[in-house]
This record gives sequence, C-alpha cells and structure tokens, in this order.
Amino acid sequence: MNNNWMKRADKVVMNTYGRQPLVLVKGEGCRVWDDTGKEYLDCLAGLAVVNLGHAHPEIARAAAAQLTQLVHVSNIYYTTPMVELAEALVRLSFADRVFFANSGAEVNEGAIKLVRRYSRERFGAGRHRIICMENSFHGRTLGALSATGQSKFWQGFDPLLPGFVFVPFNDLDAVAKVVDDTVCAVMLEPILGEGGVCLPSPDYLKGLRQLCNDKGLLLILDEIQTGLGRTGKLFAQENFGITPDVMTLAKALANGLPMGALLATSEVAGAFVPGTHASTFGAGPVVAAAANAALNLLSAPEFLAGVRERGAFVSKRLAAMQAELPVIKEVRGLGLMWGLELTQEGTPVVAACRERGLLLNCTQGNVIRLLPPLVITDQELDGAIGTLRDALKMVFP
Repeated sequence: MNNNWMKRADKVVMNTYGRQPLVLVKGEGCRVWDDTGKEYLDCLAGLAVVNLGHAHPEIARAAAAQLTQLVHVSNIYYTTPMVELAEALVRLSFADRVFFANSGAEVNEGAIKLVRRYSRERFGAGRHRIICMENSFHGRTLGALSATGQSKFWQGFDPLLPGFVFVPFNDLDAVAKVVDDTVCAVMLEPILGEGGVCLPSPDYLKGLRQLCNDKGLLLILDEIQTGLGRTGKLFAQENFGITPDVMTLAKALANGLPMGALLATSEVAGAFVPGTHASTFGAGPVVAAAANAALNLLSAPEFLAGVRERGAFVSKRLAAMQAELPVIKEVRGLGLMWGLELTQEGTPVVAACRERGLLLNCTQGNVIRLLPPLVITDQELDGAIGTLRDALKMVFP
C-alpha cells in the first residue's frame, strides 16, 4: 500500500473519520481497486449509496450529457431535470410535493422545520416537540443531531436544539406515554441502520401510524438508508403496510452524487411558502439528471424482485453461518440490508475481511453490517459470505 496519499491527507484534511487504510482509485459494478491495483468486493456500497454499483454507465451518460447543457442556475428558475425527478417521486410514493437538497442530514433538517411550522399554523404555538427513537441516527447537523438518539454523537456540541424526546424503538406504549399537547410528530427510521440494523416487530409501524392518526400527530419516516430498493421494496414502509406524512430520502437517490429529497402530502407541504426554506444546490440539473436515471432503474418491478430473491439467499446463508459460529449472537436484515450482532468487538473482523478483499463495516461496536450494491450477483454474495466466515473463524477461533 502506498501511504503517501494517506500521509498527505492527514496533514490537510480534518480528522473527523476513522478511515480504513485504503486509497481507492477505481470502481466498477460491485468492485473497487486501490492505488496498488488490489481488487475488493464492495459490500458497503458507500454506506448504501451506490445501490446500482460503481460507475454505472446509464447514470454516467445522463450526468455527462447534462454537464454539456446546463450545470447550475439556482432554484430561482425551473429546470427540466428537477421537474421530471419530482414528478417521478410523486408518482412512485404517497407524496404530493417534493423539496430537494443535497444530503440526508439536510432533508431531515427540512422535515423538522416543516412539521413544526405546519403544527404551529394549525394548532398554534407550543406544539413543537418531536418523539424520536433511542439508538436512531438522522445526521450530523445540529438539528438532525438533536433528533439522533445516540448520546455518543452529542458530546461537545451542547446545547442541542430543544424539543426532542426519546423512547425505545419498537415500544408503542412508550410512545403513547410521552404524547401530550406539546408533541407535533414522531420521527424514525423504519429499520435502524447505524443503530445496528434493528427491524420493527410486525405490527409496530402500523400501530404507530394509528397512534399518530388518533392523536393528530405527523409521522416522519427517515428512509435515507432503507429507501430506494435496499429492502427489496422501493421504500421500506411498503414492507410494513403504512405510509407516512413526511419522508426523507438521500444516499442512493443519485447513486453517488449528492442528492436529498423531502417528500410530503399536499396538506403538510403547504406550510412551506416562498422564503421559508431553501437550498442553493438542491436538484441541480446534473445531479437531478443522474437521479432520474437511477430512479428509473431502481423502481423497476423486476429489479426489486431480484433484490428480494438475493435477500432470501443471504438470509439462508447467514442463518447457516450463525448455526456454525457461536460468536454470532443474532442475524437481522431485510432485502440487502443485514447486520450480524457478535458477542465480541467486530472491528478486527472488518480488518480481516479487508485483507481478504472484502469491504464492509462495523456499527455499534459489535454489529457487522452488509450493504452491498443491489446489482450484486448470487455468486458474488456467496463469495462475500464465505470470506466473512473465514474472517470470523480466524479472529474468533
């Protein structure tokens, strides 16, 4: 490994990431290469971003063509890629209106602003608190951080934004107990991603939707990691038979280019009027063109069916590995979003996999997370799971 690039970066780039010792220079499909030419099977997909794999030709063509036409004019004007993308998202979802930004944290900030403004206009001052989940993750900006239910991310940034209350995920009674006249919304990920790939019980989200209906609360679903095909449905909410009032998307929306979307019903979206919210680069023509190409591919029924089939394949293989290896405490997942909770620290496993040409990560200290590109083949998945098995056996003999 050529350490020169890493040494140069460490001198000039802020030290905010525990980067793995790799300098990646090329990607194609489900594989990436480092600066020495070593090849890796990528089962992290840029943290569930390149759902269609690296350097997808259709997305590259769409972005390149737009680069020669129009790059940026600001949202003072209409652009055709932005309109087409908004129409597609509305057609494919519960929503009537879309606001575009550049990242998941930014659209989660927008969601917080939207539900507070809507509730103030409808119910008056004082109804502003949002119920969030313990162990959740909504982003690093101050508002999104304040909604994130993991205190390790808060340290050194207080005072956080007031108006958030946290309850255990998957506990409907806990939500009901904290509802009062100051609460305007409930905000959660359908499946906790950074929190360890934790799935809801079968009736939890339906119960939450009904509770919000009964109490006049808005339901915000953060589908930044779970959305856009990751669970085998275009949106994870479809697996659980509900729709929210507000939804946030980002990560895979433009398959690696920065794009976020805040979606809402007409009634709720009406709280935003000119001057209440904005984003300079939101839905820039080049990124929107890429997102249009990506969404067209991700939403195809046959593509989503393939994700579900590969998810069933992974489920069987991981269950067999759990039966063999006592260090695996639990296997959790849906589609191509999987977590293996270990009885031991998982970081050494990530390193052992990397040495064997497999990229994945560890969250919550002991949960190995698999988030491969959705275009991965059964053969590639078989190889990845075999490599992970070998790594686990080496680290925990």
